[in-house]
Amino acid sequence: MPSGDTPGGWNAADYARDARFVADLAAPLVDLLDPRPGERILDLGCGDGVLSHTLVERGADVLGVDASPDLATAARERGIHAIVADGHALADCAEISGRFDAVFSNAALHWMKRDPQVVIDGVYQRLVPGGRFVAEFGGAGNVAPIQDALRAQAKARGVDPDTLDPWYFPTDAEYRQRLENAGFVVDQLASFERPTELPGDVSQWLTTLARPFVAAFEPGAARQDYVAAVRDRLVDSLQDEHGRWIAPYVRLRFVAHRPAER
Repeated sequence: MPSGDTPGGWNAADYARDARFVADLAAPLVDLLDPRPGERILDLGCGDGVLSHTLVERGADVLGVDASPDLATAARERGIHAIVADGHALADCAEISGRFDAVFSNAALHWMKRDPQVVIDGVYQRLVPGGRFVAEFGGAGNVAPIQDALRAQAKARGVDPDTLDPWYFPTDAEYRQRLENAGFVVDQLASFERPTELPGDVSQWLTTLARPFVAAFEPGAARQDYVAAVRDRLVDSLQDEHGRWIAPYVRLRFVAHRPAER
């Protein structure tokens, strides 16, 4: 659920088909947020609004923010007040008014690679004193074999993988320091492994969730060859004896708050 730099674009139908598990697995994070009736919550990287709708059902007043016009449209079709905005520009976005009791983000912060500190600083500025920042995203080691295969096959085709790689997967220590640099008090922060069964073949995951890599190759034979080569590199390690693909997800989850003013 991006809200930063996401070259290659997003398709809401593809996302719903290939990545619905992203929202389905977020129930513990919603519980950690514990949205309360009447609270004003900004959903950063709201995607197609599935989790935003969950927050609304709990009585919160939700603003969804996503960099993808297609996903923001899908969120609005669910009845969510959603806008198109870059997560790096929260502090200055004219379409966002006032401050929020909480900022919530699931599976989006790792897409905001250009300047993660600017994103965190913007969140801090958008919170009321005492407001909380509750999020989960990819931590160090997230989908490492997939990322390595994508990069290696791009390089083999003469494309610099550094120009394609869209992800920021920090260590716990690095991200804690960034939060504290912004002024947050970190209440809890930890990474954990969460092997995740994909809903279909890894090729679908690649074309949807690794689209910045895949979109670098021309549609047709070149793109198909690239995806097939990445798949071949992964099949022995990520496909089990029943044909299921298990992605080695590592999640970084945290709760932090802006100190109350004295």
